[in-house]
Amino acid sequence: MGTEKTEVLRRTEAFVRGRMEGEGTGHDWWHVHRVRRTALRLAREEGADPYVTELAALLHDVWDHKFHDGDAPAEARAWLESVGADEAATAHVADILARLSFKGAGVATPMASVEGAVVQDADRLDALGAIGIARTFAYGGSRGRPLHEPGVAPEAHDSFEAYRASRGPSLNHFHEKLFLLRDRMNTAAARRVAGARHAYMEGFVARFLAEWEGEDAAPGGEA
Repeated sequence: MGTEKTEVLRRTEAFVRGRMEGEGTGHDWWHVHRVRRTALRLAREEGADPYVTELAALLHDVWDHKFHDGDAPAEARAWLESVGADEAATAHVADILARLSFKGAGVATPMASVEGAVVQDADRLDALGAIGIARTFAYGGSRGRPLHEPGVAPEAHDSFEAYRASRGPSLNHFHEKLFLLRDRMNTAAARRVAGARHAYMEGFVARFLAEWEGEDAAPGGEA
């Protein structure tokens, strides 16, 4: 990788870290760091361009719809142009960001490139497993959402507008999004990781609901 690309990455990392470090909803700098690391590992397996992959991973949450009303692809394009990224990489990253996010159970979010596929997979893997559980309740708490409301059923949102407007309890998020991600991974490597993390979350939700009803864990500590 040439010195110009290295400098674009260096400046982009500093920009993102400055914007997101210390953020408390689970969409912080360390989430971005994990997504970048996982995306680059998947990129090596899938033959994706590491430069575009890393840029998209770094920028994927800076203008996330949950926190900003702006146009993430346009914001990313403006940033990359300001630091001297080439037009092809800039356009590619902007396209990835336009397609990346989960938009509801009934909304398909196909990626147009292998780079987009690995970044999307990496982002979704970070929503699963132990870290995914922690991030779910961190975000719900930041929005004043209850842990669980037995009378509020999960919804299968059929549009991005419905998904974005949802204000359901945190436990519903497992059914509305997280339990769907395993089968929406793009790459075989991501699917392998997602399977174990999915099973861990199933065990957690089962135990949560048992304890909610006042039931003790079974001998050995399992729900």
